[in-house]
Amino acid sequence: MGFEIAIVLLIIAGIFIMRTIKVVPQQHAWVIERLGKYHATLTPGLNFLVPFIDKVAYKHVLKEITLDIPSQVCITKDNTQLQVDGVLYFQVTDAMRASYGSNNYVMAITQLAQTSLRSVIGKLELDKTFEERDIINAQVVAAIDEAALNWGVKVLRYEIKDLTPPKEILHAMQAQITAERGKRALIAASEGRRQEQINIATGEREAFIARSEGEKQAAINKAQGDAAAITAVADANAHAIEVVAAAIRQPGGAEAVQLKVAEEAVQAYGKVASESTTTLIVPGDMSQVSTLIATAMKMGQAVKAP
Repeated sequence: MGFEIAIVLLIIAGIFIMRTIKVVPQQHAWVIERLGKYHATLTPGLNFLVPFIDKVAYKHVLKEITLDIPSQVCITKDNTQLQVDGVLYFQVTDAMRASYGSNNYVMAITQLAQTSLRSVIGKLELDKTFEERDIINAQVVAAIDEAALNWGVKVLRYEIKDLTPPKEILHAMQAQITAERGKRALIAASEGRRQEQINIATGEREAFIARSEGEKQAAINKAQGDAAAITAVADANAHAIEVVAAAIRQPGGAEAVQLKVAEEAVQAYGKVASESTTTLIVPGDMSQVSTLIATAMKMGQAVKAP
């Protein structure tokens, strides 16, 4: 009999200990009610309760939670239907409000996310819904977060997973994209041909300018060369004449000139006479030859005179 009583007391002690000692895991929060009324929120670690008076009413996870928002049909501003689904990320920040602010805060967040999304999509045209996903996500988060504060929940972000318009709209959009790409291809090809013509014209103009500059420089160089050659010949002739004039002014120079002129005259007559096809006309009076030589000598003396 005493053994049975000991077992009963041991069981009662175990129950007492289980109701007294509570160990809360990390990133969790437990709400305690005392006699049916909120009493406290247990933090992670070892906690003690009053047996049979205190009880754990709610347990909440404080980690970030991912919630799939069911797909729904939204109507855009231009009366186009869109099948939209998304993902919501939220976190419990106040365990007491999450326990008593709503009977089911997950369902409340889901419904509010769907209604907010329909409202935001209804303000945009179809093309804008594809271009402004970030804006849609931000507006949905702002609308949910304002109401979720009373539920002890913080909405972190919302992401649209997929936007699916009707098949007819998809076909029309595909045709529009194809036409736009064809237009861009034609514009790119025409721009390429235009640039090609510009490059060809520019190259021809630069080549013509280069050729004309080369011809101009060549003409300048040739003219300068001809002028230099003429100057050199004139300088040489002048120098030769000066040398001859100086030689004539020397003693015996005049007699040497007479002799040289006579020799050249005789050689010239001899050369003409040696050619068989040439008819030689000899002056009837040979004194003309001496007259010619005397005239040359007078010119020499005139040059010699200062």
